[in-house]
Amino acid sequence: MKYLDLSFLTPAQNLACDEALLEWCEERGDGEVLRVWESGQHFVVLGYANKAGAEVKLQVCREMNVPVLRRCSGGGTVLQGPGCLSYSLVLRIDESKPVASIAGANAYVLRANQRALAAILNKMVTIEGHTDLAINGLKFSGNAQRRKRRFLLFHGSFLLNFDLTLMETLLPFPPKHPPYRCRRSHLEFLTNLSLSAVLVKEALRNTWLALENLDELPSAAIERLAREKYSSDDWTFRFA
Repeated sequence: MKYLDLSFLTPAQNLACDEALLEWCEERGDGEVLRVWESGQHFVVLGYANKAGAEVKLQVCREMNVPVLRRCSGGGTVLQGPGCLSYSLVLRIDESKPVASIAGANAYVLRANQRALAAILNKMVTIEGHTDLAINGLKFSGNAQRRKRRFLLFHGSFLLNFDLTLMETLLPFPPKHPPYRCRRSHLEFLTNLSLSAVLVKEALRNTWLALENLDELPSAAIERLAREKYSSDDWTFRFA
């Protein structure tokens, strides 16, 4: 597996990179990638099918100049920004391995990340809901996937040193939520790990055996997707 530590300047480029890497591997038919990144600015990310009006305090985002975008994978709406480390895995779909199904891929990736984080935290980490990681019932990681014929994209984030108060400010209580949330507010439900990004990156790299750096990028596809898709209101607000 190849390793890419690359954070772009804009939210649109960061989201575009994940999709471009998936399409690149799908077209080539080879290679797997672990990417890690952290946005320098706050932005809201809708899951593929989320309704913007129900998932985001749009007027507040406009007033605070916080961009709202939509990603290519499912899952819930999240807030990205400094102190939130994101990762992206592009994995080959092999019918003989756990990633052959959606549920199998969820379990396979989450268990690996669960072990990696538990080892550096020296605490019990649990898998909650469908795609969350938590400590003592407090969520610190959410995840989602998108599947093609030969490869899948599995990506998520880790709350390390994030301003959780912004969650309350910019996001309403979600329309869909796992039972373990127990109607808790964002501040009551989420927690930071208080770990350095460097430490988490190294743990992920070792866990996924991403030993070689990725020295080639689908740069043209990244820029095209950032410009034509992820910067487009038609895409972002396709489900208002």
